[in-house]
Amino acid sequence: MRTSQFFFTTLKEAPADAEVISQKMMLRAGYIKRAAAGIYTWMPLGLRVLRKVENIVREEMNNAGALELLMPAVQPAELWQESGRWEEYGPELLRFKDRHQREFVIGPTHEEVITDVVRRDVKSYRQLPIHLYQVQTKFRDEIRPRFGVMRGREFLMKDGYSFHSSFDDLKREYGNMYDTYSRIFTRLGLRFRAVAADTGSIGGTGSHEFHVLADSGEDDIAFCPDSGYAANVELAEAIAPTTPRPAATATMEKIHTPGKMACVDVAKFLDVELPRIVKSIAVVSEFEGKTQFALLLVRADHEMNEIKASKIPGLAELRLASEEEVISQLGCKPGFIGPVGIDAGKVAVYADRSVAAMSDFICGANEAGFHLSGVNFGRDLPEPIVADIRNVVAGDPSPDGRGSLEILRGIEVGHIFQLRQKYAQALNCAYLDENGKSQIMEMGCYGIGVSRIVGAAIEQGNDDKGIILPPAIAPFEVCLVPMGYHKSEAVKAAADQLYGELKAAGVDVVLDDRDERPGVMFADMELIGIPHRVVIGERGLKEGQLEYKGRRDLEATMIVQTDALSIIQGKLCAA
Repeated sequence: MRTSQFFFTTLKEAPADAEVISQKMMLRAGYIKRAAAGIYTWMPLGLRVLRKVENIVREEMNNAGALELLMPAVQPAELWQESGRWEEYGPELLRFKDRHQREFVIGPTHEEVITDVVRRDVKSYRQLPIHLYQVQTKFRDEIRPRFGVMRGREFLMKDGYSFHSSFDDLKREYGNMYDTYSRIFTRLGLRFRAVAADTGSIGGTGSHEFHVLADSGEDDIAFCPDSGYAANVELAEAIAPTTPRPAATATMEKIHTPGKMACVDVAKFLDVELPRIVKSIAVVSEFEGKTQFALLLVRADHEMNEIKASKIPGLAELRLASEEEVISQLGCKPGFIGPVGIDAGKVAVYADRSVAAMSDFICGANEAGFHLSGVNFGRDLPEPIVADIRNVVAGDPSPDGRGSLEILRGIEVGHIFQLRQKYAQALNCAYLDENGKSQIMEMGCYGIGVSRIVGAAIEQGNDDKGIILPPAIAPFEVCLVPMGYHKSEAVKAAADQLYGELKAAGVDVVLDDRDERPGVMFADMELIGIPHRVVIGERGLKEGQLEYKGRRDLEATMIVQTDALSIIQGKLCAA
């Protein structure tokens, strides 16, 4: 490709409303153009990257035995009503009516549609297993789309669904997809981790997320370098302290703490370490017609894990209590609430494992301006129900007992689920077994955010000059930058010759034949993320040399002109 034949639109500055590095870089490099909030046009340069990601995903899915199909973006409401998600999904589901007043949705996902496809045509165990996937545009009406393609409303996704006659066979395919996803992200050239994860609203049993590692990632990953254990912090177990609770040594005392509502302020005011304070988090669970007000106790230096807490029997679908609810139940505004002296018949108390091992701790007194010190379970308040309800932190023991945890930042770009029979049961997706008996199918679900990968790759690879992409997904692998292409016949001839040789060798190369200053061409090629650059100038040609520079190299090096093709091929193979 020659730049003179390409639609090339770079910017010196990113728009003021761009929030994260990938969004700023993609807009500046001309990868995308904003059409509306959370909706983007993929420009030719960005589309090249997107298609390369898509092609790698498609090749590995095909090699793994999955079959590609294409389902409709517009889905009938009846399928969502049949599965029960019409009411459950919420405002992210874009609903509309056609001219006949029939209800439809723009698909954010396709569990209902694929299950309907399979239940119509698969009748016998002999037709199973089957794995169908698509690469298709989705739409989720995010209340606040942000971060460019990282959290947009419209996005490109690979979603696959497998159907099985047994759970054992589902687990086999789940393992196949785990390995397939690992190959995909390895081929993409990205640093990633596969982590155990919560199944969330999708449902099912087993679940793994695939995260691209980046300091700007919005997810925390608990990782043990000694054992390879990895899990999303939403799922990672916080192991109970191994030492028994110390005996009480202090008398409970009410202390005046005027205006000190935050735990850090209380600790500073009382001149104590933050881990000596217990914070009480008031929550309300409203599930199946029952309402439960509860206090969740966590150490002040820890964070409550809402997903873990919501799995406690009786606390499903919990939310933070309102100020009015807290006052009604505890007689005090938030900021000074605590577990001592409350009505156990109305308020359930759950303590994190680390809190259950504490003695002589400090907590709110349920009176504005006061806290209690020297508080002990069994003496000053009943023993609580103990549960793992906090996020793990760096230094915690690994749940597998083989080292300590580190916390990494990641961007979720893939997720695989063992759905089991959630959707198959709801839509009566059944088959006849060997005995002619009707059985509900087992299902798996496997998603990859194709467009999100592009943003995640840029969050992982960038510097102050622009984008740094792996050669496998860069818009071009190599750029040729001739100095004075339109002024020097020698430069033009050498550039055209190397360009032709690289193309003939199957190298994805771009020749910058614009009549621009060298600085402009260098800056543009670095901004758009070309991994390898070759500069062709009259001075070097007189000595039979060209200038080579890798995108991550600090300095350029001179290479022999006649060896340029083999050197570049070697660089690409090494990558």
